[in-house]
Amino acid sequence: MQTGPILNISCYLFVSLADTAALRDRLHAHAEHLSLKGTVLIAEEGINLFLAGPAEAVNAWVDALRTDNRFAALTPKESWSATQPFQRLKVKVKREIIRMNRPTVRPDQAPRAPALPPATLARWLGQGHDDDGREVVLLDTRNGFEVDVGAFDGAIDWRLHKFSDFPEALAAHRDELAGKTVVSYCTGGIRCEKAAMVLEAEGLTAWQLDGGILKYFEDTGGPHYHGGCFVFDERESLAPDLQPVAPAPGGDAG
Repeated sequence: MQTGPILNISCYLFVSLADTAALRDRLHAHAEHLSLKGTVLIAEEGINLFLAGPAEAVNAWVDALRTDNRFAALTPKESWSATQPFQRLKVKVKREIIRMNRPTVRPDQAPRAPALPPATLARWLGQGHDDDGREVVLLDTRNGFEVDVGAFDGAIDWRLHKFSDFPEALAAHRDELAGKTVVSYCTGGIRCEKAAMVLEAEGLTAWQLDGGILKYFEDTGGPHYHGGCFVFDERESLAPDLQPVAPAPGGDAG
């Protein structure tokens, strides 16, 4: 249900890129021409982006990007807002599109960890186990302050300060996950995709929540989740209907 004139998209794709600087310049020029704002991160391992603007302009930028076969599989998650939630446009080349500081973890060069559709996760949580009767544990791979805004009921929260803390936290807690079906999750899928690879490498039964919390909201309406989902723009937090969380009555919106 559209409730504003500004289309917000977020998506990522792990794909090997050798022309990062040239790609940065091309994508920046086109986004600037269309008056889009947000952030696009490019690295040898892929692309991660958050953009907003009028729907026609956003869709034109995505359509042009998809003409490059490397990005044909991009599937942006969409939400709408009354105003532009970004102040500027930034297109940057980084060492990683999501920093883990583990050079051997390269999703663009390895088979993808199993991805769990949101509807399946909602069903598992409703029935209390996976389809093999195993206990399901949800592992939040976001930073602690994001978890405080909202999370899945009963999810494991290691109070990460940054995503690169994940491998060390896993080493300390691995035995607690043994024998269980672990579903890693994050905002849009990028962090839990890398996390699931590390979980698998540790011999654990691991899934990533496909599309993250935002896709879960879109597909299921958010059962078994409490609070909002923190987003890194001026909206701050989205409710399960993908609209900005309204301030509490009498509260300060600023």
